[in-house]
Amino acid sequence: MNFTVEGKAITQDYHVPGGMFGGAKTVRALKGVDFAVEQGKTLAIVGESGSGKSTLARIIALIDAPSSGELRMDGDVVDISRRRPGRGLRSKVQMVFQNPYGSLNPRQKIGDVLMEPMVINTSVSTAERQERAEAMLVKVGLGPEHFNRYPHMFSGGQRQRIAIARALMLNPTLLVLDEPVSALDLSVQAQVLNLLADLQEEFNLTYVFVSHDLSVVKYIADDVMVMSQGEVVEKGSREEVFANPTHPYTQQLFAATPVTNIEAIRARVERRRALRMGKTG
Repeated sequence: MNFTVEGKAITQDYHVPGGMFGGAKTVRALKGVDFAVEQGKTLAIVGESGSGKSTLARIIALIDAPSSGELRMDGDVVDISRRRPGRGLRSKVQMVFQNPYGSLNPRQKIGDVLMEPMVINTSVSTAERQERAEAMLVKVGLGPEHFNRYPHMFSGGQRQRIAIARALMLNPTLLVLDEPVSALDLSVQAQVLNLLADLQEEFNLTYVFVSHDLSVVKYIADDVMVMSQGEVVEKGSREEVFANPTHPYTQQLFAATPVTNIEAIRARVERRRALRMGKTG
């Protein structure tokens, strides 16, 4: 079994300076987290705010170094606290954030946004960069005509498609997606989730998908890891966790979260698309 990314006993400590009524202290945000994600599969990390899921996502995306523990990419140990990741390693893993507008420079044309990773990490010509960027726009459901437009000219769903396109420009093997559809309307969520599923199949991508929305997790995940207060309290296949959650926290989380039927939304979107095609055909 090939694992794209693995973690062993990952911890993360934050040092909080002292104030008028107390001294400095250390807060442990992650408490010995173990995980492994098989190549071409999706691990969903689930938990409430403050559970440590986004902290772990930043470590997996090579943004932050863990305080201790071992992180492996394709079997090789990665320690960015000792050595900054080189171009080859940086191209392997990319991150898609929750707010697509906040992650796009409003003064940059979309074409420049997409080409920027190649400018920094490759030596390909300007013409080839533009060709790849236009082709990637098509891959995510947009078009070459969008190349010279600005972020404010797009809807939220389109901006998230652009953010996904940018993440794919260096041909990564791993995408870390931190609440990538939570800011979108439900019908748009279904469209973006469909896109992510299609891209995963086409490029054999591995996903680490951070979410608090169980309906989204049920739709996209292969495996689920539930976190609470920096610890993993339950993990298993999607079918196992949803059919028989064993930890009290998981049971409480499932009971307290309203679940929307993403499959029903997807079917409704497909029916509307077919109807529009029928009218224009």
